[in-house]
Amino acid sequence: MEHESVIEFLGQVPLLQRLPSSSHRKIADVVEVKRYESGEYVARDGEPVAGLCFIWDGQAEVSDPSNADDGNRLFLKKYDYFGHGSTGSTHQVNVVALSTLTCFILPNKYRCLLQPKSIWNADETPENFSLVEHILHLEPLDVNIFRGFTPPDAPAFRQVFGGQFIGQALAAASKTVDCFKLLHSLHATFILRGDNNVPIIYQVDRVRDGNNFATRTVEAKQHGSVIFTLIASFQKEQLGFEHQTASVPLVPSPETLLSMEELQERHMTDPRLPMEYRIRVASKKFVPWPIEIRFCEKYSTREESKPSFNYWFRARGKLSDDPALHRCVVAYASDLIFAGVSLNPHRKGIIASALSLDHSMWFHRPLKADDWLLYVIESPTAYGGRGFVTGRIYNRKGELVVSLTQECRIRKVKDLHEPPKSKL
Repeated sequence: MEHESVIEFLGQVPLLQRLPSSSHRKIADVVEVKRYESGEYVARDGEPVAGLCFIWDGQAEVSDPSNADDGNRLFLKKYDYFGHGSTGSTHQVNVVALSTLTCFILPNKYRCLLQPKSIWNADETPENFSLVEHILHLEPLDVNIFRGFTPPDAPAFRQVFGGQFIGQALAAASKTVDCFKLLHSLHATFILRGDNNVPIIYQVDRVRDGNNFATRTVEAKQHGSVIFTLIASFQKEQLGFEHQTASVPLVPSPETLLSMEELQERHMTDPRLPMEYRIRVASKKFVPWPIEIRFCEKYSTREESKPSFNYWFRARGKLSDDPALHRCVVAYASDLIFAGVSLNPHRKGIIASALSLDHSMWFHRPLKADDWLLYVIESPTAYGGRGFVTGRIYNRKGELVVSLTQECRIRKVKDLHEPPKSKL
């Protein structure tokens, strides 16, 4: 039996969906294969539980010796499991093979593998993670149901940041597919504003599981209402045709550009800037984003400019080594500044706002979200109170790793020099 097939199987067992992919690999290394013929007892009432049993192939029947009522018959099939009790416990039922049955047994001495520190890392606790990994750590509540939070040390917005919805929903979807299938596309719709002070419940629907592709839909809920939806498609890595005509623009390397903290310091101390502006910048509390950003050109929300913008970004700190996590981090970061570029030609003399409506991403190649990535954004059009933006994300080698589109609602909030209104 191929080792990769065992890992792929374990990734489909609902009980194990909360585990990081590294745990699936470790479990695959230690499980024992057992086969039973039709009519043979797999477990007997009162016998010690030797380990957790996963059904790989075939069918079994569970019967309660204390209740012979045939109306209570229970059948087990592929991906079902039994023996999930504490070490030293005994079986409370009989399990009998109804056909030739193949099972994987996880011996009791390896039950510690079922208790990882987080959904991304089996060994480290979330407190030691980077902030963005902490944001993308979900709490499994039930099969296909997860709970996400907005940590108090995350950047404060008036509502849940759109990238948080995308990243957390994708994290929930990713935990329901095996680790060999990685995201290749997602399409998200923002329905209602999210409340930063309320947990978000993510419900995953396993739409399709094929040999090479899997499809998931996710609904995010608060206060009993659906506020965000996502559909994601995953693919097992395959060899195929390759080409790239999109070329990376000529921009400064990230090492030569100022960080957000350095820009903040410059704005507070530059004597060429008006004192009023410097005081206003200094009075604002600066909360570092979970994503490190370095602008390739000047960016201002108060000045008119061309409808395009480029910047480098990467996760702050080292991420756990899970390819699915790195895609979730890029999905989280992709909503930063993206919609606002559609406002660039319209900012003269006004304060304007952009609110994401829908968001699509295509992942073309492997990537590392804690390495520098170049985000190239353009807004080809805006009309009817809606802006449209496209994005391309390149790695340091100039390879196109992600393509994006988004539509957003854009509007004027007020004129910059509008006199204050009386509150009397």
